[in-house]
Parts: sequence; structure tokens; C-alpha cells
Amino acid sequence: MEKIALITDTTSDLSREVIEKYNINVLPFRIIYSDREYLDNVDITSQEVYKNMTTEVPTSSLPSMKDMEELFLKLEEQGYTHAIAVTLSTGLSGIFNAIKLISENHPGINTHLCDSQSIALGEGLIVTECGRLIEEGKNFEEVVEAIPSIKKRIHLYFVVGTLEYLKRGGRIGKVSGTIAELLNIKPIIAIDTDGKYITCEKVRGRKQSLNKLIELTNNILDKKKCKVYIVHGDAIEESKKVLESISHHPNAISAEFRGYISPVSGVHSGPGLVGMICIEEP
Repeated sequence: MEKIALITDTTSDLSREVIEKYNINVLPFRIIYSDREYLDNVDITSQEVYKNMTTEVPTSSLPSMKDMEELFLKLEEQGYTHAIAVTLSTGLSGIFNAIKLISENHPGINTHLCDSQSIALGEGLIVTECGRLIEEGKNFEEVVEAIPSIKKRIHLYFVVGTLEYLKRGGRIGKVSGTIAELLNIKPIIAIDTDGKYITCEKVRGRKQSLNKLIELTNNILDKKKCKVYIVHGDAIEESKKVLESISHHPNAISAEFRGYISPVSGVHSGPGLVGMICIEEP
């Protein structure tokens, strides 16, 4: 009889309730300061990361290979026969290849690796939908076959307070980022089919960027019924206003405020992020 494990990482921004409901195994990234190291969302919070940025901007690293190995050993001991691992986009991280390497040492577990080609709750919603299908009694092959259609139903846009942190991490070109900052251009950022950041719209000023985020979301809702989620990186009030504007759309089945993105995501995006993730109804 099949026993299917779900694996993801802390950038997926899953709530404790969802993690417990679907028994999801979450591998923590590492946040590294000059004199100390933390496990993402385990022994450091997003609020602490933003507060510390006034004195030091940390770097980040993959979950340790030791943690991955111990996870697969635990799954073997618990009698799991299959695993589905949904990771942060390979366009932004090497975690997919790291889990692949470890999984190959455990042939007793038939592991499917899914490159989310996304980040934050865009990744998390794939895991959540897989959990829902398993709960409905779908077998391993049926869940794996459903993943491409799940990914197509997910949309993600975000704005940041400053491009400085994306420039530091090499997520956006330094020259174009600097010019944009000088001209007060605020890009609306999405993720392309390669799982890398792209600028889908450019506007001037913070207010216009938030208005454009609302407009893009409404454009999706005009065509499809969706569940909408708003996340933020130390921009609580602005993100709640965005949520309020979107929640009245008749095709918004639900509009939920999910709070802070993971600490490690905050390291790379900096304070001021407001993000929208929605998933179309099947």
C-alpha cells in the first residue's frame, strides 16, 4: 500500500495549520550573520530579520544536507513508499538539485521532485493542493500527473520597497536596478517560465505600484474565480489596503491576509514587499 510523504522548504510560507493538516515535512533554509547562524522560521522570525537589517544584512544558504538525509531516513523508518518534494524555483536556488542528490541515496522511496518555478505561497499552494489530493485518496501517479495543471492555475505578482536587496542578491541587474531607483521606477515583478524574476510592468512611485498590483489581480479575477492571498515583508498596512481593494471582486472566492513572508525571502527582497498570489478554481 502506498504511503506518500510531502516535502517542501520554508520559503513556501505554509501556515502551521496546513503543515499539520497534511503532515508536510518542511526543510529550513539557513540565515547567516557574521557571528551567528539561524534556521529560517525556526529560531528567527521575519520581524527580527527586518529589525536587524539596520545593522547587518545577512546572507542565506540551503537547508543542510544533513537535515535532508535525516528526513529521508525518518521517512523510511515511518514506512513511506513515495514522496513528492516541491521546492523553491531552480531559477532562484539550488535546493531542487540538493534534494535530488539525497533522494537518489534512498531508492526505497519513489520520489518525485517538482520545481515550483515560483516562490513564497506560489510554491506553497502547489504543496497544499497535493495534500488535498492525497487526502481525497488519489494515488501517487494521479497526484504527480495533476501538478502541471496546478502550477498553471497559480499567479503571483509582487512589489518591493527598494530594489537594493534584489540587486545585492543578483536577482535583478545592478545597472537596470540602479537606474530604476534613480528614476523612482517601481517594477511589478512576476516569475517567468524559467522560474526567474521578470518585470511585467513599470510605474513611477509606490502608490502607483500598489494600484497596478491591484489592477493586475482584478484582470485575473475578471476571467476566473480565484482564491486570493496577500503577503508582505514589513508592510502590514499597505498590504491590508491591497487586500481590501481586491476582496470585493465578485470572482474572489476568498481573499486572505497571510502575513509575513519567510525570513529568508525577506533577506533577498528587503522591507516593503507586498505580494499577491492567487489560484484559479479548477
